[in-house]
Parts: sequence; structure tokens; C-alpha cells
Amino acid sequence: MRSGELFERIVGAVARRPLVPLLAVAVVAIAGALLALRLEPSNGTDSLVSKGSTAFEQTERFKRDFGDDAVVVLVEGDLQRTLLTTDLQRLIQFEGCLGGNAPREVLRTLPEPCRELAELDPAKVVLGPGTFVNTSVEAIGGELTRRLAAAREGGPEAVDKVQRQLMALALRYGITDIPAVDSPSFVSALAFEDDGRTPKAQFSFLLPSDDAALIQMRLKPGLTDSERSRAIDLVREAAAEPTLQPEQGARYVVTGVPVVVDGLGDAVRDAIPWLLAAAILVMAATLAVVFRTRLRLLPLALALAASAITFGVLALAGGNLTMASIAVLPVLIGLAVDYAIQFQARYDEVRARTGAPPAKAAPAAAAAGGPTIVTAGIATAVGFLVLLTSPIPMVRGFGALLVVGIVVALVCMLLAGFALLVRYGTPRQRPDDVPPPLPRLRAAVGAFADGIVGSRTGAGIARGWRELRLRALERGERALAGAITRPGRVLAIALALAIAGWAADTQQTVVSDVRELVPADLQALRDIEALQDETGVSGEIDVVVRANDVTDPKVLAWMADFQQRVLDGAGYRTGARCTQAKSPPDLCPGPSLPEILAAAGGGQRQAKDLIDAMPDYLSQGVVTPDRKTANLAFGIRLQPLEQQQEIVEQIERQLDPPPGVEAAVVGLPVLAADANEQLASPLRRVLTLLAALAAVFLVLLAVRRSLRDATIPLIPIALATGWSGGIMFVLGLLPGPFEVELNPMSVTLGALVIAISTEFSVLLSARYRQERGRGLSPARALEATYASTGAAVMASGATAIAGFAVLAASDIRMLRDFGILTVVDLTVSLLGVMLVLPAALVWAERRRPLEASDPDGRAVVGAHA
Repeated sequence: MRSGELFERIVGAVARRPLVPLLAVAVVAIAGALLALRLEPSNGTDSLVSKGSTAFEQTERFKRDFGDDAVVVLVEGDLQRTLLTTDLQRLIQFEGCLGGNAPREVLRTLPEPCRELAELDPAKVVLGPGTFVNTSVEAIGGELTRRLAAAREGGPEAVDKVQRQLMALALRYGITDIPAVDSPSFVSALAFEDDGRTPKAQFSFLLPSDDAALIQMRLKPGLTDSERSRAIDLVREAAAEPTLQPEQGARYVVTGVPVVVDGLGDAVRDAIPWLLAAAILVMAATLAVVFRTRLRLLPLALALAASAITFGVLALAGGNLTMASIAVLPVLIGLAVDYAIQFQARYDEVRARTGAPPAKAAPAAAAAGGPTIVTAGIATAVGFLVLLTSPIPMVRGFGALLVVGIVVALVCMLLAGFALLVRYGTPRQRPDDVPPPLPRLRAAVGAFADGIVGSRTGAGIARGWRELRLRALERGERALAGAITRPGRVLAIALALAIAGWAADTQQTVVSDVRELVPADLQALRDIEALQDETGVSGEIDVVVRANDVTDPKVLAWMADFQQRVLDGAGYRTGARCTQAKSPPDLCPGPSLPEILAAAGGGQRQAKDLIDAMPDYLSQGVVTPDRKTANLAFGIRLQPLEQQQEIVEQIERQLDPPPGVEAAVVGLPVLAADANEQLASPLRRVLTLLAALAAVFLVLLAVRRSLRDATIPLIPIALATGWSGGIMFVLGLLPGPFEVELNPMSVTLGALVIAISTEFSVLLSARYRQERGRGLSPARALEATYASTGAAVMASGATAIAGFAVLAASDIRMLRDFGILTVVDLTVSLLGVMLVLPAALVWAERRRPLEASDPDGRAVVGAHA
């Protein structure tokens, strides 16, 4: 079968019955749109971390034992007034509400959010000051009862001995009252230092300062995104209930990593409709200006249909919306518009050249342009397939979704696109006795348009646009002429700029501080910053310890020593506070067996008794029921991920467990820091670019079966990666709010630049080969190429750039920077390819051996002269 015959047959069948494929694509697109509406932004962090590492497996195992990341409730207010008044009872009720473990008769008296939390049961562990005081009262009271009961059996002397021991303990710990939650003197002796105001240092993970207390609610690891989001909403609702709020001036601030992620998901959800609507309007306006043909908005309609189907496939596959999948939308729309414009331009050429009716012109256009356009699409898709090698699921999802979208876009154009051109591509003559639809509206719009065009302002705008367009065409012609007459010089300059860009790209860093990636006015971000201001920490790194018995004295001694060494190395000093403004420590102690041991006065027996006395929902925050796994928690501050990676490495260097004991650093900060290190690696970025270039080359070689024809289009593609790197480096040097930096999304831009540049380069080089095959000289062939395919490439490129520009208006910094960088990169790639490709083609022609069959041998010889 000759080249293009398959496309001619497919479109020929479409042309015979255009309504059938048109309706079929429309139905599938509508179904896809309805399915896509069910997609929810992912509120989980799984898409940001690598799942193939040992750290990930250890973290998942840790979550099963101790729960997922904690929702933290900051109780902000004077600690004495919170703990030494009736507010303590409200605190106990609130913590019981969060844990969902209140007795049934008590639960009926609690507000509705508490009953919903009990039904949803999202909490694995709840740890807070109210529970701590209440548990201490029960444990001490139970121990007193046990000892006195045992003493009574031994007679008066035994009772007297026990009483003296209890008195000594009371004096030692300052306990002057019967243990009770409503006893201010007991609670004060339990929680505060001798001054009665400063909370005891060993309880800093619950009482970090004299103005704050912490409630930690570790979520169950198996919750879905919707269940996690609902749990957070219920915690907020419970915190707002008047019957649970403190009466002495304290307030609840609901925060923590899950809350920040949920807040970011809400921000993304709110941004999607506006970004989509803006992108559609901007791209429609751009097409109306740059694509001068009938049905000029047809490419955008087809692109939207392809996008709807693609995201419908994502919904059927059980996927969610992540930052990356949202960024797929303008990329996919831009590519789909490009394919549609190229096919439509071929159709218009055939119609203008032959005057054939639509049903004949459509198959001819598909035969002429189909092989080249589909080859460009395949090469582009293969370039994106390289992203599947990324260790980050979000990046892999970005690449996979785009590959699916490219296939869908090509199918939509071949079926629905040509069906629309055949059915509606030629204006139909309306009978004289049939009035036009909506005559009054058409007349009003026409009068309004005539008024604008006829006004002084309208005439000035039209005149300015014509002058701008003429100047652009004139400069484009001069640039093309320069590339043809001095191809070596153009290539040398382009190569020098690319080398400089590649060198600059190795000096770039990836922004990984969450505070610089999310909207600055995000309430969840403000709340977690308030948490850090009050406590000195905002998150947690965990060290999981496994042994036959973690309460063994040797294991406990090692854990205590290890914890102290880590804290010392992080700048923490015993008795200090993590809230110090000057040189705060990198890590602070969190809930752990050593901390419980210190609070109990030391010794294995006390630790075991305290653990045994704890309710299960509380003890499982630090040790599993079988006593084989323990958790050492460290508080960590908000900071860039590269700094977190340094802290993780410092902890790992301290890991020296004794024989029979296993220990590993786990948690989201560990995974995120590891993923960031892989994303930010210049070597990985370079290898990704080389792999993408190699993949595109192999596709072109397989299709064109010529080393020369596969290599020449690759020259501007490869150079474009260097120009892109240089531009991104310069943008990162801009001051203040103008600075645009790499982030976990924009590190994919290298593959994106290759993919888009491939599209432009393959289409132009293929058209050049066709024009040369018709006998035109290199200069005339390039002029013909740029007058036809070049104009279509410029139209599609301008439309794609306009679509990406919409992202620059997002208040989500990650999307904003991604949009700006993509606009700049696509502009540089488009203009660079349009300029460098002609130079590469002419340069290659001059070095090709002259053959008798050369259709223009004299032109090539003349070029040497």
C-alpha cells in the first residue's frame, strides 16, 4: 500500500457518510466530559513520591502500625487558663470527639460532627493534653488503689509503709491533691514546672509553650481522598462547635500536612473552571486572528472533544486530578489544535488547487498530509513516553495522559474533523425566499461591528495591526533569507547559544519549599505557619524501631541514646524550647517511648506500666500492641526539601541499632525529600533529554528510512533544549515577584520542548522534502513550505502559546511558573525551529553528493558559489 493510501481510504469512508463518524465522536466526547466531571483533585501525596524505594515500603508499613500523617489542632491561648480551669473538660470532650471513642451514651450528648466522626471512624491515633491528663489520673488512681489494696492484705505496717512511699512520691513530684482532672493543683504539678507556668520540657510534644497545646489526630492509612477531606471538614466543624470550644480565651486552629494538601486540592478545584474557560476564550480569539479560513474555530472544537475523551479515559481508569494532569489540558489542546490546523490547511490547499468538491478534496488532503502529521504525532508521543521513566508518579501520569491524548486527537481529526469539513466546509447557497437565522440579532451585531470598525479607535487598531503584521512578515522573510544564504553562520550561533544554555541549566535548582508553590493567601498555609510560630515545628519525621521486644532495657537504652544524639546534632538542647527565635533547632522531640520513659521517671517497669495503663487508641501512637515496633518521632520545621534531605541523611548517619534491632527513617518528609533530589538532579534531566532525543530519532529513522532525513529535523530539536535551559536560567535570576523558577512540575519542560519542537520540525522538513520532490530549488522549496505548512505551524504555535499563557494568571505558584516557562520555551522553540531548520536543510543540501537524479542539481552547485 502506497504512503497515504490508508488515510485516503479512512477519510474516503468518512466523506461518504460524514454524519455517522461525526455523531459517534460527539457522543463519545459528551460521555467523556460527563465522566471527567466526576474527577476529583487528588488530596493525597502518593503522586509526589516514588513508590519503588525501600523508604516508601517502610513508610507504608509504618502507616499501618501507627497511622497516616496527622491532622493537628493547635490550642492557641494561655496554657494555664486552658488546663487549670473547666476548659480542660472541654478539651477532653473534644479529643474524645476526634477519636470517635466516646461511650454511646456520651456520644448522644455531643454535637453532630462528633457523631459523624464516630461513624466515619477516620482516626488511628489521637494524642492531646486532655487525653494525657485524663489517662494520667486514671493510671495514678489505679496504681494507688492497687498498692493500698495489696498493703491492706499485709496489715497495718504494710499500709503505713505504702503511705510513706506515696507521700515521698507526692513531695517529689509536687502533688498535693488527689489525682483528678478537676484538681488544678494536681494538673499543675503534672504538667508545669515549679514556677507553675512553664510546661515541663518532656511534654513539649503536647505542651510546646505556655501559650499553646497540641492535639494530634493520626488518620487511618486506608482512607480515600473524599473520606480524608470529609474527616478534615468534620474536625473543623467540631472545632467550631460552641459546646466544645474553650471558654477562657483559647482558640482551635486546625492544621497539619493533610489539611494543607486538602486546602491545595480545594484551590485547584476552584481554579479549574476559570482556567479552562479562560483558555478556551483566549485560544478561540487567537485562532480567529491567525487562522484565516472558513470554520476557523473547528480545530479548537476538535481539541476540546479530544480533551473530554482523554479525561474521560482517565476517569474510567480510576485516576484523579493532580497538578500535572491539570497542566496536561493546555498542552493537549495545543497539540490537538496543531493537528487539526495542519489537516485543515491541507484540505484548503487541495480545494484551492484543484477545485475538487469536499468529498473528493478530503481524502486527497488526508493522503497528502496524513503520513507526515501522524509521524509527527507519533514522534511527539514517543518523546513524552520518556517521562514514564521518572521516579515520580505525577510526572509519569503527565506523560501517559499526553500520549493517550495525542492518539485521541489524531483519531478525532481523521473522523470528526474531515466529517465537519465535508459536511460544512463549503458555504451553502440559501434560497432567496428563506431569511437568515436570527435576522435582528445579526443586524444588531453587524451594526455594532461596523460602528467599531468605522470609529477612529477601531480604524487605528486595524491600521496598527496591519502594520505590525506586515513588519513581522518582512522580518520573517529577511530571517529566512539569511538562514538560506548563510546557513553555517546561523547554525554556529544557534549551537553556541545552545551550549551556553546547557551549561546554565546545570546550575538551576528546583524550588521545593511548599510556601513558594501554593497560593500565598491559602488559609491552610497560614494555619500551618501559625503552628510553626507557636511550636517551632510544622511536621514530623519518624524513626521506626523493630525488635522482639522494644521494651527490653537494652533496646530502650539504645533508643534513648539515639534520640539524644540526633537531637544534639540538630541543635536541640535538653530543657530548651523549639520556639526560640534565634538559631532554632532543626529537630525537636516528638512522642516516643523514651519521652514516656522520661515522663515516668525512668526504668523499664515504669514504661511498661504506663503503656499497659494507656488506652489502645493512645498507646498505639508510640508502640504496637505486640511490643515489637516502636516509633521515635521528631518535629521538623517548614523548609525546602533539599534541607530536609540533609536532615534525613544526618539522622541516617546516626542509625547504629544493636544486634536484633532494625531501624529506619520514614515519613512523608523523607519520601518528598528523596523525590525532590531525583527531580532536581541535573544528570537525570540531561539523561531524560538524551533519551527523548534518541526516541524521536528512532521514530523518524523507522518512518523515513534515511539517516540523513532522520537527523536533520533533529538538529533544531536538540538545540531548542539548550535555548530553553538558558532562558529558564535567566528567568530564575529576575528580582522578586518577577522571578520564575523550576518546580516539580516544570522540570518536565525539557521533554515538552522536545515534543513540541518535534511537531514543528517534522512537519516543516517533510513539506520541504515534498516541495523539493516537485523540482523546486532549495530556496523556492523553503518559500513554498513556509507559505503553506509554515503558516499553519505559526497559527498552531501561537494558539498553543496563548493557551499556556492562561496558566500564568493562576495564583497557584506551581501552575503559574509552569505556564510562564512553557510560554517562553514554546516561543523560543517555535521561532528557533522556524529559523534554524532552513539553515540545517540548506547546509545539508550543500554537503550532499550531487546525483544525476537530483531535481535541481544546478541550484545546489550555484549555492556553493
